[in-house]
Amino acid sequence: MALMGGADTFITAADIEPFKTAMDASGIENEVKVYEGAPHSFFDRSYEQHAEASADAWRRMLAFVEKHR
Repeated sequence: MALMGGADTFITAADIEPFKTAMDASGIENEVKVYEGAPHSFFDRSYEQHAEASADAWRRMLAFVEKHR
């Protein structure tokens, strides 16, 4: 699972598609979600302006972990 900020300057939009392609090619079930306008580490709950994206990211991550544990 990859939860990425669309405004991340460390992992850019140009990095995301090749990553997703490689994950798909590996045959491993995966999910890649990009939160447009969100910075790197947006799901740190102290980022009030990204609270909605953070809450969604946490829900997705917990569901993914539960499914694959």
